[in-house]
Amino acid sequence: MAFLGTAVWRVFGYRHPLGPLCRARCYSVQSEFTTEKSVPYAKTLKQEDGLSGPTKPLPRAADAVVIGGGSLGCQTLYHLCKMGMTNVVLLERDRLTAGTTWHTAGLLWQLRPSDTEVELLAHTRRVVSSELEAETGLETGWIQNGGLFIASNKQRLDEYKRLMSLGKVYGIESHVLSPAETKELYPLMNVKDLYGTLYVPKDGTMDPAGTCTTLSRAATARGAMVIENCPVTGIQVQTDHMGVRRVKAVETDFGTIETPCVVNCAGVWATKLGKMVGVNVPLIAMHHAYVVTERIEGIQNMPNVRDHDASVYLRLQGDALSVGGYEQNPIFWDEVSDKFAFSLFNLDWDVFMQHIEGAINRVPALEQTGIKSTVCGPESFTADHKPLMGEAPEVRGFFLGCGFNSAGMMLGGGCGKELAHWIIHGRPEKDMYGYDIRRFHHSLTNNNRWIRERSHESYAKNYSVVFPFDEPLAGRKMRKDPFHQVTFLSIIFFFYLSVCLPLLQEQGCVFQERHGWERPGWFHKEGPAPVLDYDYYGAYGIPTHSDYKYNQLLGKEYTFDFPPHHDTIRDECMTCRKAVAVFNMSYFGKFYLTGPDAKKAADWLFTADVNKAPGSTVYTCMLNEKGGTESDLTVSRLEPGPAHLPLTPESNGDAYYMAVGGGVAQHNWSHIRTVLQDKGFICTLTDHSEDMGMISIQGPKSRDLLQEVLDTDLSNEAFPFSTHKIVTAAGHKVRAMRLSFVGELGWELHIPKDSCLPVYRAVIDAGAKHGVRNAGYRAIDSLSIEKGYRHWHADLRPDDTPLEAGLAFTCKMKTSIPFLGRKALESQKAEGLRRRIVCFTIDEKVPMFGLEAIFHNGVPVGHLRRAEFGFAINKTIGYGYIRNPDGGVVSPDFIRSGEFTLERMGVVYKAKAHLKSPFDPENKRVKGIYSTD
Repeated sequence: MAFLGTAVWRVFGYRHPLGPLCRARCYSVQSEFTTEKSVPYAKTLKQEDGLSGPTKPLPRAADAVVIGGGSLGCQTLYHLCKMGMTNVVLLERDRLTAGTTWHTAGLLWQLRPSDTEVELLAHTRRVVSSELEAETGLETGWIQNGGLFIASNKQRLDEYKRLMSLGKVYGIESHVLSPAETKELYPLMNVKDLYGTLYVPKDGTMDPAGTCTTLSRAATARGAMVIENCPVTGIQVQTDHMGVRRVKAVETDFGTIETPCVVNCAGVWATKLGKMVGVNVPLIAMHHAYVVTERIEGIQNMPNVRDHDASVYLRLQGDALSVGGYEQNPIFWDEVSDKFAFSLFNLDWDVFMQHIEGAINRVPALEQTGIKSTVCGPESFTADHKPLMGEAPEVRGFFLGCGFNSAGMMLGGGCGKELAHWIIHGRPEKDMYGYDIRRFHHSLTNNNRWIRERSHESYAKNYSVVFPFDEPLAGRKMRKDPFHQVTFLSIIFFFYLSVCLPLLQEQGCVFQERHGWERPGWFHKEGPAPVLDYDYYGAYGIPTHSDYKYNQLLGKEYTFDFPPHHDTIRDECMTCRKAVAVFNMSYFGKFYLTGPDAKKAADWLFTADVNKAPGSTVYTCMLNEKGGTESDLTVSRLEPGPAHLPLTPESNGDAYYMAVGGGVAQHNWSHIRTVLQDKGFICTLTDHSEDMGMISIQGPKSRDLLQEVLDTDLSNEAFPFSTHKIVTAAGHKVRAMRLSFVGELGWELHIPKDSCLPVYRAVIDAGAKHGVRNAGYRAIDSLSIEKGYRHWHADLRPDDTPLEAGLAFTCKMKTSIPFLGRKALESQKAEGLRRRIVCFTIDEKVPMFGLEAIFHNGVPVGHLRRAEFGFAINKTIGYGYIRNPDGGVVSPDFIRSGEFTLERMGVVYKAKAHLKSPFDPENKRVKGIYSTD
């Protein structure tokens, strides 16, 4: 038997170089010290009897067919049945758990830096720890031994304190421990290099076989069918009278099941299943490993450990430990085999040994502990380390429940419930946008380079501190607007040469990535900081970039204090407040809605009455049936006429131009298409996002600047707020809209792609005497929250209604016009609001970023969704939804009464609650009314 310490010496003593990325798989060496490959569970569902053929006859039809018998498949089946859909079938190609679930570590940690994930994990815990056993009388194998997060530096402990504060809102017990207290809790732990730890007593461990067996029995008891040994060979799709592709049936070698709904829970095989119907499933398979030790004296009853800085976890396994983690050079499994069931790979010790080294440092007793077995199996990983869920945009009735990044067991209960609700009711109950397949633009979901790079980076950074202003280095420069790069025609040595020179980049733009787009984040004062091609952090023999300025700037932003470039963002904000700033917002989605039923569709889709006179622009929301906000956007009504694309579509009747946030454009597009299909509206929806740029000129001097550039009168009388016109700018036709997302006098210019640069240059030249400057989205974040404007998927989400969000003014409730979600809003209005968004400010100059706990008279009532520093009011400002602890209505009197406090990383601050924005509450500035003070 070999010991872990010996293993480190052997591997590091003769380390082999890793092969290049382009090889089918990375270099692997056979272990000299153990060849035993087995999971550490007393029970698996593997059978050696060589059964062939399905375990049950296939039904002729079903309301839904779930494909894949792992954690997500079983949880989804169970929750479908609990919600009343019992004519459902689960098909598993081998036995339950045979793919990746059977070898998973099964850890459950309750605290995550996301309120939605905390709620999902809480539901999983309830299901496996109590509900299933109460329903079936069967044990699932749940063990509550607690969880311990290790912090080796202040930033890491600050992250844990943020989690602790959020946990108080949800009643999750947790404690920040000193090194001495940690040693008392876990005597075998080395605490000499610790800064502190976070202890969560009710974390625990799940058993894959026990959980999935119990789930399947509970589902079949309610009428579901579980059929094993039945691979799916095809999925039939039919096209309806509107040209919409819909699921029709599931094919196997043993029969066909007619169904309108397929749920793809096939794990690493989900991509192949998607290809059967032309659905992109952007995940990638990688080797993921842990080792199981021999018995360790004194380890019994210890909590599970996550040492994020060492990128290692230690899972209690009776009187032993399972040791695993996330490395920077994972092995890709490029040729996924259909025959891989209850199978494991040989462990590549060159790749894995970094985890052994970290584990020995944390628990020194491991150095003299033997390795009992190795577990190296496939897992599916995604571009942002989040699952893929929801209805695929390519085919109606084809749902995804895959890509769980080795977290399928702990997220399975919560996600299975939400997916079941999605299937039955058309939407999940919670805000699941972060998991929704529609969060990715369609141009990315079949881009192999983007999927591979981003999935690698997400894997490698899985245990990194989650900082507020982090940006990916992988998969960049996929979509660039006209302002990112400019082409000049030069004459050199009598030859015409097209030379590409950066525009905004040359001016010091530090870009952010959203939806594949490069958008301006802020402007660095010390020159260009270009984004370079991804270097895989030096893995696979790829050289790391030296003197990578963009990466260095990101690194300086990695803090929970005010970032080093706080003053730069302040200058951008205050230039907008006092003079004029130019924002490049070209990444926005730009859609046209035309056709015979365009007016009917607009009335049903949009909460506001957008059918005003042509030339009007309206800020509005789109809702789901429950009244939750699926989008906020502007809708402009157009004059009918011939096409002059991209500025105007052809229309003989009603036509609308929609501008939506670029980071959620695919979500908006899919939502609109789905509603049009469900209602049978005869409309044409066209996307011109790539054909136009968009700049926003904002500030007290914006009118003076633009009056020199545009050929139209910009006075309040001639060009009122919330109107638009086709005008000429520097000899080019553009659509000018008088709008603001920052609370100032200003206009947006929507510009055909080929006209962007001359218009931009004219704006900058005219603005020189007015002190114009470029500004980015970090400034927009601050300016908009200061004014009280919402950001969708921050302080406005699908689980928030406009009434709760303070956006009742966007809803045409005083008219008789029906719209999607209206009935839910009418009911909510009649009953009174049980939750409501509130603005908070604090006097102390400390940063907040969201997730800070909100207390009313010492009782937790919510958490901040979004927070920034407001430079004009010189205060930290945040917005969060609060509840009445008594369960009653959250009235203005409730908000005015009592004392509010905010908890930031364990420290409590007195807060002032505001019913209106503290900045320009009378909305004078957007009207061009400025005081002379």
